[in-house]
Amino acid sequence: MSALAVLLGALALFALGYRFYSAYLAKRVYALDPDFVTPAHAYKDGIDYVPTNKHIVFAHHFISVAGAAPIVGPAIAVFWGWGPALLWVVLGTIFASGAHDFGAIVVSVRHKGKSIGALAKDVIGTRARILFLLIIFFLVTMVNAVFAVIITGLLIANPQAVLPVLVTIPLAIGVGQVVYRRRTAALVPSLISLLVVYACIPLGQAFPITVDPLANLLGADPALVWLVLIFVYTFFTSRLPVWLLLQPRDYINQQQMVVGLLVIMVGIIVGMNTIEAPAFRGDLPEGSPPIFPLLFITIACGAVSGFHSLVASGTTSKQLNKETDARYVGYLSSLGEGTLAVCSILACTAGIMVFSANEGTAWTDHYADWATAGTNPAGRFVEGVAGFASNIGIPEGVGLVFATVVVVSFAATSLDTAVRLQRYTIQEISSIVKEKAAEGGALERSSRFLSRNITAATLVAVVIPFGLALIPGNFAAGTLWQLFGTTNQLTAGLALSVIAVWVTKQGRNPVAVLVPLVFLAVMTSWALLVQLRDFALSDDPMQRFVLAPLDLVIFGLAVWMMVEASVALRKAFAARRGAPDEVGQERAAAEDGSGSDGPA
Repeated sequence: MSALAVLLGALALFALGYRFYSAYLAKRVYALDPDFVTPAHAYKDGIDYVPTNKHIVFAHHFISVAGAAPIVGPAIAVFWGWGPALLWVVLGTIFASGAHDFGAIVVSVRHKGKSIGALAKDVIGTRARILFLLIIFFLVTMVNAVFAVIITGLLIANPQAVLPVLVTIPLAIGVGQVVYRRRTAALVPSLISLLVVYACIPLGQAFPITVDPLANLLGADPALVWLVLIFVYTFFTSRLPVWLLLQPRDYINQQQMVVGLLVIMVGIIVGMNTIEAPAFRGDLPEGSPPIFPLLFITIACGAVSGFHSLVASGTTSKQLNKETDARYVGYLSSLGEGTLAVCSILACTAGIMVFSANEGTAWTDHYADWATAGTNPAGRFVEGVAGFASNIGIPEGVGLVFATVVVVSFAATSLDTAVRLQRYTIQEISSIVKEKAAEGGALERSSRFLSRNITAATLVAVVIPFGLALIPGNFAAGTLWQLFGTTNQLTAGLALSVIAVWVTKQGRNPVAVLVPLVFLAVMTSWALLVQLRDFALSDDPMQRFVLAPLDLVIFGLAVWMMVEASVALRKAFAARRGAPDEVGQERAAAEDGSGSDGPA
């Protein structure tokens, strides 16, 4: 099969989705109002609530959600064949992810920029908020652990990429100062910064940076040193104002994403490569997991992802200048991530064959069994991109560094955002505990301290995933990824339930939200039960005594949340049919965002 035909077909469907389906969502489902005063203006504080140009907000949202996950998930899922993976990415992006990201931004904007956990309380009920926050806590913890391990592995394997990655940080701070202080456009400074980053690639090849000397001095493993450095870095950067580092680095990375996608696409066009892998793999090795339901949780980001709702309601909604920008930011970002996922599929089924021509390897070697497929998927993507880059005359060594810089930059941005979001979540949970705990007790004092102290909340946000990342073997990037994917999709389903109830309360048709909601609820519940069985029967103590109980807890929270959402949805439909006054009052409260004295 021609890789070019697959790419062009996917891009054409994405274009149609934006032109027609997102317009339908904007007008008929979410009813965007250009005159609505967004939280960025109503609660402007210069730190989190900052009215921002839609192109910069798009860059922030896109790069924050398009981290390593839309690369890693498809790189693993082609184990079942590229056909099912491609079909889920394209349809999931258009009909699930687009509605999910777009809707999460709109509902948050209409409720004072509140996080999705707080929205669950306003839209569904008080218990729903607590349940949702706990699920979000588990999800973001796993995101931070997995992404940190992926970044560590890539930096150790490709020390030539360390210098270009590090240079991005001071450059982004410089761009932030220029844009925010002088009120200038970000395009030119970000492009100049990107050129400087790429100019550092030859320097990085000449002067590869490792932490081996420091590791030897401390008597520690290099991976441990990198993990410590990464989490210390995120501890500080997640506390900075968004305009200082987060926004400008996102904008630089947006340009980098465009360059990366162009390199892949032009490489495919020039090379006219074919996909050297089965469209559907019928002869799965013994012990392989079933495609249903695991395909739909292995590919989370890139088709639909609950993490997006955390970004959409946690940071993006607080920066939106106009409500009508939500379509551009939310839906188009989903299409961008879907495009990245398609490129990951092609890199791991066509590009990697170009790279492997001089290495004596083949696609079947990388996907000999499920364990092999889950080993270093980001590395396979990097090799595939290097293969496509070689089609246009870029040396494979330079291509490897370039692709590594792209992946690490995206993953690091997502990690920064995730730690910031986890801080919000911890403070929200602490506030709830403080209200419920006995006044003056140790629990009340500690929860009050966490709810008010940014430093303490951020410390908790980095220490727990750091501990998970330290577990030896392929735990974080392998075993934990399975539960991460399921929890991620579960969170997407729960976010869609909040959106569906809100849309219904507004008197509009929620079918566009309900269809992906039901599909994800079925697939994630099924996957949680399958994984619970596998974890419980595993010989690995970590799976049996850590992941199995955690899986069971998450499943219980999910069922409880679905019941709460079903009751709220039934009430919302009843209100539309002229239900009792108290239901109508709930609808009015949801419409004006009451239930809180300020932003959350």
